[in-house]
Amino acid sequence: MQTTLNVREQESSKTEGGICSAYGGELVNLLATSERASELQAQSQGWASWDLTPRQLCDLDLLMNGGFSPLRGFLGQQDYESVCAKMRLSDGKVWPMPITLDVSEEFRKKIEPGTTIALRDAEGVMLAALHVEEVWQPDRMAEAKMVFGTTSTAHPGVAYLLKQSHPWYVSGRLEGVQPPSYYDFPALRYTPADLRSEFRESGWSNVVAFQTRNPMHRAHQELTRRAAEKVGAKLLIHPSVGMTKPGDVEYYVRVRCYEALLGTYAPNTAKLSLLPLAMRMGGPREAVWHAIIRRNYGCNYFIVGRDHAGPGADTDGKPFYGPYEAQQLLARHEKEVGVTMVPFPMMVYLKEENAYVPQTEVPEGLSPLIISGTELRKRLTQGTEIPSWFSFPQVVEELRKSYPPRDRQGFTIFFTGLSGSGKSTIANILRVKLLEQGGRPVTLLDGDIVRKHLSSELGFSREHRDINIRRIGFVASEITKNGGIAICAPIAPFDVVRKEVRSMIEPAGGFILVHLSTPLKACEERDRKGLYAKARQGIVQQFTGISDPYEAPEDAEIVIDTCLMSPQEAAQEILSYVERSGFLATSDLA
Repeated sequence: MQTTLNVREQESSKTEGGICSAYGGELVNLLATSERASELQAQSQGWASWDLTPRQLCDLDLLMNGGFSPLRGFLGQQDYESVCAKMRLSDGKVWPMPITLDVSEEFRKKIEPGTTIALRDAEGVMLAALHVEEVWQPDRMAEAKMVFGTTSTAHPGVAYLLKQSHPWYVSGRLEGVQPPSYYDFPALRYTPADLRSEFRESGWSNVVAFQTRNPMHRAHQELTRRAAEKVGAKLLIHPSVGMTKPGDVEYYVRVRCYEALLGTYAPNTAKLSLLPLAMRMGGPREAVWHAIIRRNYGCNYFIVGRDHAGPGADTDGKPFYGPYEAQQLLARHEKEVGVTMVPFPMMVYLKEENAYVPQTEVPEGLSPLIISGTELRKRLTQGTEIPSWFSFPQVVEELRKSYPPRDRQGFTIFFTGLSGSGKSTIANILRVKLLEQGGRPVTLLDGDIVRKHLSSELGFSREHRDINIRRIGFVASEITKNGGIAICAPIAPFDVVRKEVRSMIEPAGGFILVHLSTPLKACEERDRKGLYAKARQGIVQQFTGISDPYEAPEDAEIVIDTCLMSPQEAAQEILSYVERSGFLATSDLA
C-alpha cells in the first residue's frame, strides 16, 4: 500500500493587513492513514526502536502536524549544513534552526541507509516510522558556533547540544503513526489546522501571536493588548510548553496563570493555545523560527519584544545577544516568512501616572518601577507582598499555590566527603533533630542504604558511581518537590555529577551542599570497616582517596572539618544555616 503523505491546503493564503507567503498556503501533514498506520505497527516488530528524548518528542509532534512546515522530516545532511551556515534549506526557503534526530553510538551500529526505525515515546508507544536515508556524525561544536553564535556551555542551547545530545544524526522519509498523547489541558492543545479553523469560524482575519515561556503579569497584558490594537488584530497567547530554559516556572503553573489572565482582556479579543515547542533559546534565529511556526498556526502578525528568546548572559556577565537583535533579524526576513513583526520595547510602570508605558517613552525626571524575575521569586519565597500594580491578584494566587514561603518548601541537605569523614553520623543526628521539630517528613538517603536498596546491581566504576548519585538526586528531587526534607550522605566524589544533582533539585526547592573536608589521614585513622587498609593493600579497588580521585567542591554552602568539631556541633552548624536560609522558622529550633 502506498504511503499517504498528504499536504493539507489552507483555506486561503490571503489575509488583510499582513504579509502572505507559501508558508500560509499549505500545511505539511505527515500522519499516515489509519490503514497504513496499522500496517506500519505490524511491520515494526522487526525494526530497531528509538525512544525519543523530550526534545525529539516535541520536534516530531510539530513535524507531523505541520507546525514545522515546510519541513517534511528531520533534516538531511545537505539541509542541515545549509540551515546552520545560511539559515536556509537547500531549496532556498528561510529556516533558521536545525531540526535533527540525534542517536547514540550504540544505536547507530544497529542502523544503516535502507533500514527503518520505529520512533517511540517514553512508554514505548510507536509514534512514527523513519525510513533511514542518511546517518552522519556532525561537528556539533561548529553547529553551536553557527547557530548560537557561541560555544560557551553557559548558553543552555549550547549546553544541551554539546553535553546532552547524541553524536550521530539520522534522517529519512518520515511516516507518522499517531500524534503524542497529552493528558493535560486537552482543550488548549490546538494543532495548526485546528487553530486556522477556529480563526476562520470566529471571523478572526488578523491574528497577532505572543510567544512566552514565563508567567504573564500586568506589563505583558498591557504590551499584548497595545500590540493587538496597533495592528487591528485579535491576540493569540501561544506559550511554549515543551522544553524551555532550565529553572523556568513549570508549564502547569504557567498555564493556570495564563487562564487566570485571559479574563482581563475584552471579550472575543484573545485566545490561549499551548505550543509543544522545545525552545533552543537561540535569540535572533529563534525569533525568525517562532515567526514561521506562528504563520503555520494561522497568524499574520508576531510580537517580538526585548531580548526575544534570549538565554541571558555568559560567564562574564555579557548578554549573548543584543536586546533588539532579534527584532533586527526578523525585520530582514518577515516578507519571506509571511508574518509582519510587531516590535515592542519593554513596558514599565509609572507610579505618578498609574500606568504602564514603553520604556522608551518614560518622561524625563520620572523613575519607572520594575520587579525583576529574581525579585518576584524572592517575594514569593519570603511570602511578602506582590504589589497590585505589578500583577493581577488571580495570577499571584496561582503562583503562591506552587511557590509557598520558604519555611514550607522542601529542601535537600547533600553531604559529600571521603569515607570516614563523618557523613553518616552527622546525617543521622540531623535526621533526628529535624524529626524532633516535626512539620515535614524527613528521609535519609545514606550511601550504604542506597547501595543496598536502590543500586545493588552497580559497581564502583566512574560510570556506575555517577548513576548511583543521579538516582539519589532524583529521589531527593521528588522528596523536595513534595515539600519533604531529604538528607543525602554519599561520597559523591565527582563535581560534574554533584552539579547535575543540584540542577535537578533547585527548581523544586532548596539545595544545601555540605562538604566534610576531614583530611584523608584522619579518615584512615577512623577506618572502622578496614576499607582503607584493604585499599592500600590493593584488595579493594577504585577506592576514593586511595586509588580513585576525590574532587573537592568549590560551590559548597557549608564546609566542615570534623577534626575541629564534634558531630553534634557539626549538625548544629548545619541546622543554623538552614534556619538562616529561611527553610526553618526560628520557632522550629526553639
